[in-house]
Amino acid sequence: MFRSFASYNYRIWFLGALISNVGGWMQSTAQDWVVLTELTNNDATAMGATMALQFGPPLVLVSVTGWVADRFDRRRLLVVTQSALLLLAIAVGALLLAGVMTLPLMLLFALGFGIANAFDSPARQAFVSDVVERRYAANAVALNSASFNMARLIGPAVGGLLIVAVGSGWVFFLNAATFLAMIVALLAMRTRELVPRVRRQGAARLADGFRYVSRRPDLMVAFAMVFLVGAFGMNFPIFASTMALEFGRQADGYGVLSSVLAIGSLAGALLAARRERARLRVVMFAAGGFGVASIVSAMMPSYWTYAALLVFVGFGTVTMLTTANGYVQTNSDPALRGRVLALYMAVIMGSTPIGAPIAGWVADTFGPRAAITLGGVAGLLACLIGLAWVLGSGRLHRESGHRFGVALEETRPLEIITRATPTVAPEEFSDQVAQTTAIRMDEDDERMADGRP
Repeated sequence: MFRSFASYNYRIWFLGALISNVGGWMQSTAQDWVVLTELTNNDATAMGATMALQFGPPLVLVSVTGWVADRFDRRRLLVVTQSALLLLAIAVGALLLAGVMTLPLMLLFALGFGIANAFDSPARQAFVSDVVERRYAANAVALNSASFNMARLIGPAVGGLLIVAVGSGWVFFLNAATFLAMIVALLAMRTRELVPRVRRQGAARLADGFRYVSRRPDLMVAFAMVFLVGAFGMNFPIFASTMALEFGRQADGYGVLSSVLAIGSLAGALLAARRERARLRVVMFAAGGFGVASIVSAMMPSYWTYAALLVFVGFGTVTMLTTANGYVQTNSDPALRGRVLALYMAVIMGSTPIGAPIAGWVADTFGPRAAITLGGVAGLLACLIGLAWVLGSGRLHRESGHRFGVALEETRPLEIITRATPTVAPEEFSDQVAQTTAIRMDEDDERMADGRP
């Protein structure tokens, strides 16, 4: 489960990311609560607008951020982005403590966080492949998700308590301090032990990432499933905060719900780390499980029964996202991985500007339970899209030796080879080109083909 920890660079990366993520979840909890209760009168639509501005830039800037992640040194790029996020957190904290923060200013800072994260996220995701060998990439991605969800388990609860104890402004200052952990970890890495980057002249254009994904139906299906759940099902700040208010709870109750959600998320991430390969069928089943758990959670009559169901919601969410992330990373052309991951992050984060305002409006108009149900329906629809692709692709067939058994063939993606590198052979082939694979000929066959005796 912890194979990637054999690498020194990955160990310090994991520790730095864990500390930074704890601070990030503390800040996220504080920001949502400030918008909902301090800058507005429980206005979920305003929270949706804040999330839209924060998660919109990855969608708008996707071609540029992916190109930057592939073109520049990712370690140095991450130092720059983490430093920018640190400065933004200090500025927000100072304005809150001074008592001059307004909703328009918070929306502006949310946009600033979104722009910095638009460059940070694809570089951070692709950098994992620079830290560990390719055979450990899926394990490293899953452990990254475990780190993220360990922070999600700790950060919201601590953030909620700190809001009550010292005020929201100090939470932003504490988060600024945690960014230093990531910066120190990046600077402490042994650069000579990083995996050499794959660079190809023919893969240097911005449009190559879009073109590559468009030729990969398996990636298109994965992106569609992640988009649906990301847009309508993963608006947890809206769901948890409005449900906490419905049950008569305050900021600490909201933080507890976020941490309970993280219990299931951490379990899903650790289970994903045990798998040798990331498979698309796991994404499909996890999306369906998320949909069922969300719909059932919306029916719960009390705070603690709702909290208990959030464990299953978190498990389904992270199982789906971690597996999808690992599948995209390990089944993409290394020369285009940054751009493909930028598209993937744009789908996840960029879906929020579409779904969060809708979820906020539904929560305000029909109540939070209706908004949660809408997210659950999106999860079921995502599962149906995956199932339709499996049935339509011809990969599902009867298993020999079992009367009622069925088997699902694994997708073997094709590495796109450009004209600039015709000598590089793909490691794996897709079903679409299996029939064109070259046949090795022995010496007699070659003489006959040439007309020689």
